[in-house]
Amino acid sequence: MSAIAKRRERERAQRHQLIITTARELAEAEGWEAVTTRRLAERVEYSQPVLYSHFNGKDAILSAVAVEGFGELAARLRHTRLAAPEPPQALHAVCRAYLEFATEQPALYQAMFVLPTDVKFAHAETPAPLRACFDEFVSCFPPDDPRRELFAEVTWSALHGMAALSESGRIPPSAQAERLDLLVTRIAGPPSG
Repeated sequence: MSAIAKRRERERAQRHQLIITTARELAEAEGWEAVTTRRLAERVEYSQPVLYSHFNGKDAILSAVAVEGFGELAARLRHTRLAAPEPPQALHAVCRAYLEFATEQPALYQAMFVLPTDVKFAHAETPAPLRACFDEFVSCFPPDDPRRELFAEVTWSALHGMAALSESGRIPPSAQAERLDLLVTRIAGPPSG
């Protein structure tokens, strides 16, 4: 590959990332309804045809944002899990990190879990960052337990419910720690030591 081709490829990757980053920033500031291809094109200072050369519309941008979010969440969960000494503590820490992520970045969380995207969950085409998130939950359960993926699914489902209901004001955020303690105790058993 020539130096010019490498530069063009690098510039294209930078434009691609700029579009994703700008969409996230706009969504966090004004909500996803404010993210349109026209506004994104204006913000990134490229024409809409250039934007469409990277993404086939807002849905594709939303999917790219979601996959990027899964990568960030997976890294956060892994770091948190590895810092915890025992499986029950690791599960509690991972669950807390998940809920904190949802609270700190509500628009990103919406892109990942609430808004419709073509990101496949529990499927052969599941993106690696999403699978890595799930694997962090699975890793919180004993490796010899054949139900560890089931436990991970139930835990993740419960956490999503807590995050969504808390964000919408349907359950009080003040009781989140108590809910989390109950979930971990019921799923993983009481903490040791």
